[in-house]
Amino acid sequence: MDRRTFLKSGAALPAVAATTGLPGFAFGTTAETWRIFEVTTSVEVLKPAGGTHVWLPVPLTSDTDYQKSLGNAWTAEGGTVRYTQNPKYRAGIVAAEFPQSVQKPTLRLVSRFATRDRAVDLSVKGTGAKEDPAVLRLNLAATDLLPTDGVVRRTAQEITKGKKNDLDKARAIYEWVVDNTFRDPQTRGCGVGDIKSMLEAKNLGGKCADLNALFVGLARSIGIPARDVYGVRVAASKHGYKSLGANSENITKAQHCRAEFYAQGYGWIPVDPADVRKVVLEEPPGNLAVTDDKVQRMRRMLFGAWEMNWLAYNYAHDVELPGARGPKVGFFMYPNGETGAGRLDSLDPDGFKYTITSRELKSV
Repeated sequence: MDRRTFLKSGAALPAVAATTGLPGFAFGTTAETWRIFEVTTSVEVLKPAGGTHVWLPVPLTSDTDYQKSLGNAWTAEGGTVRYTQNPKYRAGIVAAEFPQSVQKPTLRLVSRFATRDRAVDLSVKGTGAKEDPAVLRLNLAATDLLPTDGVVRRTAQEITKGKKNDLDKARAIYEWVVDNTFRDPQTRGCGVGDIKSMLEAKNLGGKCADLNALFVGLARSIGIPARDVYGVRVAASKHGYKSLGANSENITKAQHCRAEFYAQGYGWIPVDPADVRKVVLEEPPGNLAVTDDKVQRMRRMLFGAWEMNWLAYNYAHDVELPGARGPKVGFFMYPNGETGAGRLDSLDPDGFKYTITSRELKSV
């Protein structure tokens, strides 16, 4: 058995917080409520062959004003585990390796974190934190699935014609994505995020990793730093939207990608056009009109705010999994595994055999 815990330096937490019932937990200056969650991912590889690897994402490695990590702990029966970070995006990865002799490789990861709802006051400019120029450059760059030239740039230029500043341009892109895309229930998992193919085919259906990637790619193509934020829903929505929450402790299929963009004077601004389309399709009684009051309320809220019944893992694209023989992954939001027979299907938790559960510990 290999078991480790760690805390990141700079978190305003007592040293015992990662492994105890969190007595004395405090964030100091804020009077707002922080919710504390524990997410457990359990993996069992049913058909190991020639050695097995498993990779799991952990909560954001850098604390934000809406999420703070309280540490991670793991066990790997018969295997070895190491914690590493993707060098480009600093995505935290727990990587386990099992020899061929292990008949049922198992890995268990427990992550604790605190969240609070997030909203940016767009009526007040000049209060947002400044960002490192290197981070802004990274979030303007093209990736394999997010090109910033050709049809992507032409589309963004048409959408934002006549808009004078980044905030107005980003809002125009947000509204365009809401108006012109649709949530496709036949899409596997959260989608792929191949925005060039979507625009060229004029087929703008998909799920969150498609629709929010479209926002991000369009924004980057005209010089607005933007990024996908990959994560998982951990609790029901307190706004009364059944479609926008995890409605049981089992969150194995509750992965969700969000987005944000950067504007001078405001900092990073949260958006989620994909969830507006999710409300349209799934909120009871289903297939709501875009003009429905439920849709309109979320449309207004999700340009500038996130309800934090959700865990953010990372911002990473084109991720090379450490020690993998197979190809890199477009984004790192699901458990990943590999045996001598090849890469396991991350979108088939029954075949891959993994479960993810969430429980709320307390609010402070």
